[in-house]
Amino acid sequence: MAHVAATTGTRPLHPPGLRYYASRGGCASASPRAGICTRRRRREATLAVRAMAQMSTAAAAGLKEGIAGLYDESSGVWESIWGDHMHHGFYDAGVAASMSDHRRAQIRMIEEALAFAAVPADDPEKKPKSVVDVGCGIGGSSRYLANKYGAQCYGITLSPVQAERGNALAAEQGLSDKASFQVADALEQPFPDGQFDLVWSMESGEHMPDKRKFVSELARVAAPGARIIIVTWCHRNLEPSENSLKPDELNLLKRICDAYYLPDWCSPSDYVKIAKLLSLEDIRTADWSENVAPFWPAVIKSALTWKGLTSLLTSGWKTIRGALVMPLMIEGYNKGLIKFSIITCRKPEAA
Repeated sequence: MAHVAATTGTRPLHPPGLRYYASRGGCASASPRAGICTRRRRREATLAVRAMAQMSTAAAAGLKEGIAGLYDESSGVWESIWGDHMHHGFYDAGVAASMSDHRRAQIRMIEEALAFAAVPADDPEKKPKSVVDVGCGIGGSSRYLANKYGAQCYGITLSPVQAERGNALAAEQGLSDKASFQVADALEQPFPDGQFDLVWSMESGEHMPDKRKFVSELARVAAPGARIIIVTWCHRNLEPSENSLKPDELNLLKRICDAYYLPDWCSPSDYVKIAKLLSLEDIRTADWSENVAPFWPAVIKSALTWKGLTSLLTSGWKTIRGALVMPLMIEGYNKGLIKFSIITCRKPEAA
C-alpha cells in the first residue's frame, strides 16, 4: 500500500524462500526431473508466503498489544492532569496560550472539525443521530457529541482500561443510554454495514498499520450520505522529485514510533488517494499544524509539575518512555515533517 512503499521509500522485502524461488535458474524443460523441480519450487514459494503471513500476523498482534498496554498505563495520568479529552487542542495560529486555555482548546478542536466537515447542527432532520468514535480514548468526544446532538454514540478502543473508564464517566454524567464503549479493533469493527451517520476518528489513524483497511472500515460502517472525519498525525507530502522522506526524517519518525507504538506514517495526500480509490465524495483536507503548536510545549510543562512527575513515575515504563520523546514531536512540527491533518469525506448516497 502507498503508506508503506511511497512513504518509506524502501523496496518490498521478500522472505528468503521467495528470493530463492524468484532468482534460481529454471529446470530444463526436456529434463525428466523438470516436473519434480517445478513442484519443489512451488512448495518453497507457498511455504515462504505462509511464513510472511505469519510474521505479519504476529507483528500486528504485537502492535495491538503494545497500543493497549500504553493506554492502559497512561490514560489515568492523562485524565488526572488534562481531563477526559485525549487529543490536541485547537488554537489561533501564532497566539500564545496559557494553561487555562487548553481545556477550551480541546473542545474547540471538536467544534472546528465538525465545522470543517459541515456537519449539520441546527436541522433536527439532518444532525447526526448515530455516531461511532473510532479510537475513543476514555470517551471525551463521544460524550460531547451525545450532549451536542442527542445522538447515540458508540466508542471503540483497544484498551480495556479506557473502555471501562469511558462507561463509568458516561454513567456519572447520566449518559449511559447515549454513550457506550467497548474493546474492539478499528480494522475489524463489530458493527453492521451502514449503521452510522457520523463516523469520527480523533487522533487514532496514526496507530493503524493498514491505512486503506482503516478508511475502508470507516466507510463500511457509514450510512449512505454519512460524513467521515479523520483527524490524525501525518508526515509531510512528498515533493514530486522525491521517492521517500529523507534519512534523518525517517530516523526521527522511527524514534517516535518506537515510543508510541505507531506503524508506518503516511501523508495527507495518501489519505486522499485512499478515499478516492474507495469512491468517497466531497474529499477535503487541511493542515492544522500551526493551530496545534502550543499543545506539546504545554504537555511537557504539565509533566514537569510535581503532580505530573509523581504521576509519571508511578505509571509505568511505557508512559515514561512516551513522555521522554515528547520533545521529538515538537522537533517534527518545527521541521515541517509532522503535519496535524484533518481529512473529511462523505459516503455516496444510495443509488
